[in-house]
Amino acid sequence: MLDKIRTKEQYEAIMFMIEKYISKATKLGGFHALSKKDEKELELLTLMASDYEKLNLLPNSFKLSLNFIVMQRLEEMNMNQSMLAVLLNTTGSKISKILSGKQEPDINFLKAIHQHLGIDGNLLLEVV
Repeated sequence: MLDKIRTKEQYEAIMFMIEKYISKATKLGGFHALSKKDEKELELLTLMASDYEKLNLLPNSFKLSLNFIVMQRLEEMNMNQSMLAVLLNTTGSKISKILSGKQEPDINFLKAIHQHLGIDGNLLLEVV
């Protein structure tokens, strides 16, 4: 079984499987009539499809970026990039380059953002 949808073909196959479970539930009178195994499988497929859709099917204007996530959190914390640089013991130049996409963030940077700003590590890894 897949742990993550990586291609459009995999996504379409998963969606086909989801439709089969929905059809089955409809014939049985509702989702409550599905077996526990089917229920769990449907939930897993739905979560994988949702994750794929968030990363691949949303219009570009709605896709999350590292810049958006970090800047949103800084605003919530009433901080700016200079304050973040001090907090992370790095330079403002490095922060600016990473957030503008001119430099790839390294694992230490992502870890520090996670620890100091409280941003979910999985979310950070998804957007880089």
